[in-house]
Amino acid sequence: MVGLLSRYWSVVVPLLAAVVLAVSWGREPGPVAAALIGVALIGAVLSAVSHAEVVAHRVGEPFGSLILAVAVTIIEVGLIVTLMLSSGDKAASYARDTVFAAVMITCNGIFGLSLLVGAVRRRVAVFNAEGTGGALATVATLATLSLVLPTFTTTEPGPVFSGAQLAFAAVASLVLYGVFVMVQTVRHPDDFMPVEETGDDDELGHMPTKKQALLSLGLLLVALIGVVGLAKTVSPSIESGIAAAGLPASAVGVVIALLVLLPETIAAVRAARGGRVQISLNLALGSAMASIGLTIPAIALASIFIEGPLMLGLGATQMVLLALTVVVGALTVVPGRATLLQGCVHLVLFSGFLFLAVSP
Repeated sequence: MVGLLSRYWSVVVPLLAAVVLAVSWGREPGPVAAALIGVALIGAVLSAVSHAEVVAHRVGEPFGSLILAVAVTIIEVGLIVTLMLSSGDKAASYARDTVFAAVMITCNGIFGLSLLVGAVRRRVAVFNAEGTGGALATVATLATLSLVLPTFTTTEPGPVFSGAQLAFAAVASLVLYGVFVMVQTVRHPDDFMPVEETGDDDELGHMPTKKQALLSLGLLLVALIGVVGLAKTVSPSIESGIAAAGLPASAVGVVIALLVLLPETIAAVRAARGGRVQISLNLALGSAMASIGLTIPAIALASIFIEGPLMLGLGATQMVLLALTVVVGALTVVPGRATLLQGCVHLVLFSGFLFLAVSP
């Protein structure tokens, strides 16, 4: 029985997570129930990574990393919009806090961890500077248009866009993200492929059949829905715990973003361990890009139904962290290779973001 469960755990766990989600949806769990939901959440995360790797192995790169990034982000957008619609006055800055947290997690946390793991295994982490540099430039442009400019515009008081400005930011985000996906998958896919072949690909096993890949794709979506849905269900417990600890409300968005991005983090680290650092960086920057490029248009539409201001502009501390992330990221990407130092620099930046999120 144990052997059977170990063989089919990635099939059973997403279904169990869906059952837990259905039972707990719309209820505020107590301490014991919250702990059980947490266990189901972790299981859904691990199974999502397993199925994403099967699909990625079948379709190949760069489509493989794109699938996980877009799948997670689409459901993340649904979570953000749902919480915005149900959070009342707290919805004003929820989208900004969550999107900024996603950018810092991906561009410093996942990015730095991937470089660190790759450098530890092979002394130097090698990647394609052309594709990675283009991705970083796109993330920087999207973040500036959507999160920095609202702080300085004057049509509306406060760090908010006017209706026309929000529409422009939404259209520009969609266009820029669409162009990047076309470049990554059609025009210049070689710029996003691993620079060197490694012998570690055998750990992926044989090429999955079409039927196996389709099954994994369906279970991936079920697992991701479970991750986001369970994160939403347990978020009141997280919110009350953060409030009891005297932490700022924006820390809730950070915790939820960490939970939602956990599948991509694990997948990126596993790719880096196998010598596929470029795939890890594709996941990190692709997730940051999709998080902005899909979220901003979604909340622009949601703002039609949401009363009150929509605060998108970052504060001074957040803008400093974003600017430092872009500068350090550019210096890291240009050589096309990185050592332990670059990985540690990004991880220290990520640690600074986490510390200032709980102690502003």
